[in-house]
Amino acid sequence: MSLYSSELEILVPFYDLDPMNVVWHGNYIKYMEQARCDMFSKLGYTYIDMRNDSYAYLIAKMNTKYIKPASFEQKLIIKTFLNEIEPAINIKYEIFDKISGDKIFTANTMQIAVNIKTMQSEYKPPKRLVEILRQINE
Repeated sequence: MSLYSSELEILVPFYDLDPMNVVWHGNYIKYMEQARCDMFSKLGYTYIDMRNDSYAYLIAKMNTKYIKPASFEQKLIIKTFLNEIEPAINIKYEIFDKISGDKIFTANTMQIAVNIKTMQSEYKPPKRLVEILRQINE
């Protein structure tokens, strides 16, 4: 069970295609970043809030699985699932074709917290994030 989840719809732009006329594999990472930022914004705790709390969350691990290619002007739904926040943020991503519902990509990321002032790893999440999730999940 995830602590929080959200969805983001995107339209594949022309400049994300490779010479084979499908989305270049590296752009899925960009889509994940868009969805992650959108999820935290909807949650009410953005990357700016993290920075203001002296936290930076660095990607430590990423697993991806490409199932089907995406193409120009394809409407995609990106689902994000915030599964864990301690000792690291773990997020699952699923990308679907909006029309067919076909799953085209999955991924997981693990982000480690670093205190911006000391540059030391933190193993506890920011108190504001914990409080927001507690209120949502009550």
